[in-house]
Amino acid sequence: MPKRLRQQRRGKGKQVFRAPSFHFKAKSQYRNYDRIEKEDVMRGQVVDLINDPGRSAPIMILKYDDGSYVTVPAPYGIKVGDAVSAGSNAEPKIGNILPLRKIPPGTEVFNIESMPGDGGKFVRASGSSARIIGHEGNRVTIRFPSKAFKILSPECRAMVGVVAGFGRKEKPIVKAGRNYYIRAKARGKYWPNVCGVAMNAINHPHGGKRRSTQKSKKLTVSRNAPPGAKVGSIAAKRTGRKKVI
Repeated sequence: MPKRLRQQRRGKGKQVFRAPSFHFKAKSQYRNYDRIEKEDVMRGQVVDLINDPGRSAPIMILKYDDGSYVTVPAPYGIKVGDAVSAGSNAEPKIGNILPLRKIPPGTEVFNIESMPGDGGKFVRASGSSARIIGHEGNRVTIRFPSKAFKILSPECRAMVGVVAGFGRKEKPIVKAGRNYYIRAKARGKYWPNVCGVAMNAINHPHGGKRRSTQKSKKLTVSRNAPPGAKVGSIAAKRTGRKKVI
């Protein structure tokens, strides 16, 4: 009997594919986008910096003057006891939360909102930052770390600075045991990932060849293929080599 494919076992749901969310810390997001932030400024202080196994960046806990607490990714250069502020009248300095319309072009920002008041969705990984390109009417152009440009509302909030924890991938892994804890244990990722061409033909549609670089069958499959055969180039628009012009 052939074994189930990786995507079939993942869809059924097992402990090996389940993220250890009981280790994760509190949800990271801004405070509610109320009248104070829209018209004035809310001042606060960095209470603590914590490590979250579910994230690549450290998290800082902010306490504002009204007694509310906010948990957000920490920028590089921040420390416990630093003063921060949020609102339209805040200064565009590291750790402050401002609407995009108040941030000058060329400033590096992170934890950017997709829609005003959603709490921050973009650019949250360690060492990442986006750049404000320009303001034009009711549109703000931002250059993301992927070098893609995105237009957002000027009322969307963002935090000034670069996410702390950059250089994380520069440290050599050296041994497989460390790689196991980085990939498998931290966020419930399946590891190691064996490619289909290295398997036997009974275990995977791509298997069955002595050389792991060759496929026993074509890679293109139909969109309506059954789960056991739906691997490779699913409903590919074209096949073969591209013509060199």
